Amino acid sequence: MNMPDQLSEAAISLIERPVVANLATVDAQGRPQLTPLWVDHEGNDIVVNTAEGRAKARNLRGNPNVAISIVSPEDPYRVVVVRGTVTEITTEGADAHIDAMARKYLGKDSYPFRQPGEVRLKVRIRPDRIVAQPTDAA
Repeated sequence: MNMPDQLSEAAISLIERPVVANLATVDAQGRPQLTPLWVDHEGNDIVVNTAEGRAKARNLRGNPNVAISIVSPEDPYRVVVVRGTVTEITTEGADAHIDAMARKYLGKDSYPFRQPGEVRLKVRIRPDRIVAQPTDAA
């Protein structure tokens, strides 16, 4: 097995900003699905959050191969694209994670769009391939 690519400091600096990413998953029929979402990292892993019952949760369980694209809003040529593999889908820490994401993206202490009975899922993605442009500043 190949060693996963490492996120550069410049890639991490983009991920740590409140920039909306796009997550590509594959459904049971092999069709791609693209979802804009909030993105985070823990070390070299990309971390996203979703809710049980959503299409992306089904897709991630059925096929762990994903791609994520993050584009700087100030410079559309500053891009980080990650191809990776889902290594964990868990409810553990998922509520705290979505609240942290709400602080990052909305400046709110808790996620305001939670639905009654909603079960949050924290998804960990190991980068297999990272392409950053420009290569010295992404």
